[in-house]
Amino acid sequence: MGLAGVLAAAIHIYVIVLIVRVVFSWLPAEHRANEFYRFLFAITEPVLLPARRLLPAVGGFDVSPILVIVLLELIRGALLR
Repeated sequence: MGLAGVLAAAIHIYVIVLIVRVVFSWLPAEHRANEFYRFLFAITEPVLLPARRLLPAVGGFDVSPILVIVLLELIRGALLR
């Protein structure tokens, strides 16, 4: 596995982390007040915040994770070619 494969694997793991964060965001706030959620927030917010500025909430829903996941998957696909 070359550098492209390693980067593609890292992107895949990051996408999974983003999905876990989205699922956690559906839980009540008291369930999100733990170290694991703070860790997820800390590693995903730097990517989601700029996406949120580009794509504001639609109907009250934050769609920035969708934008980030699509872009990351496009990059991952290009790396795997």
